[in-house]
Amino acid sequence: MAPLLRHFSDGKEHATQDTVGALAAEMGLSEEERSQVLPSGKQSVFTNRIAWAKSHFKSAGLLESTRAGVYRITDRGREALAQNPQHIDLKFLDQFPGHREFRTGKKKAAPTQLPPGGAMTPQEHIDFGYQQIRDELATALLQRIKECPPEFFEQLVIDLLVAMGYGGSRQDAGEAVGRSGDGGIDGIIKEDRLGLDVIYIQAKRWESGVSRPEIQKFAGALQGRRAKKGIFITTSSFSKEAWDFALSIDSKLVLVDGDELADFMIDNGIGVAEVGKYVVKRIDSDYFSQE
Repeated sequence: MAPLLRHFSDGKEHATQDTVGALAAEMGLSEEERSQVLPSGKQSVFTNRIAWAKSHFKSAGLLESTRAGVYRITDRGREALAQNPQHIDLKFLDQFPGHREFRTGKKKAAPTQLPPGGAMTPQEHIDFGYQQIRDELATALLQRIKECPPEFFEQLVIDLLVAMGYGGSRQDAGEAVGRSGDGGIDGIIKEDRLGLDVIYIQAKRWESGVSRPEIQKFAGALQGRRAKKGIFITTSSFSKEAWDFALSIDSKLVLVDGDELADFMIDNGIGVAEVGKYVVKRIDSDYFSQE
């Protein structure tokens, strides 16, 4: 992640295409490496990783989005570079306000509100309406999930991970672990189509929050299987102690709470159906420019 932040050190605005090309050249990536796509086939692996890194930098306040797909370094970003970090990871970014909330979802966004006086541009009307619909949909999704049996929730999790590009086809993606003696593991999914690595899953359809002992139990189950990657997904939330423990262990343990689960489902089309699509267009200045 450090090369990405250094890429923005010139203080200029950089579009995604510019960033991808510059970093690929700096890292000496071949055309084949650059064109490698995710299992979903919808985006290149390299572009996807850059997009996620920019999201983390933005949440930490190191980058700002000046317009769609265009980013610029902030004063806080310059201060971070002044520390001369050779390696930037998620733990490094956790020192900045906002990033921990981005990672944990501890601070839920306030309900969508109209601006003072209710005066909005047509574009703002669209944005406001879209966000309001999304917020209501996320709330309804979680409520519907909580009404379903635990077994259905476990299958939902597998469907979601497949839609996100894991496991190849739905038929061979997930492997359910027996209810008795499962050691705190609900399922297994391949990380890629070839099954070079697997990810262990714990899915809890709970109302109450998940505490540290539950995460410790899951981490112990991973260790018992000599596994290095696990995903704990719940319809509720995680305590601060649970997050702290997940960040402190060597195994890669991802925690997904109810708010993030609903967002993932909406973004990947799980349990939701499209009822309308509106394309907003603007003048293409490049088309009218004269050399």
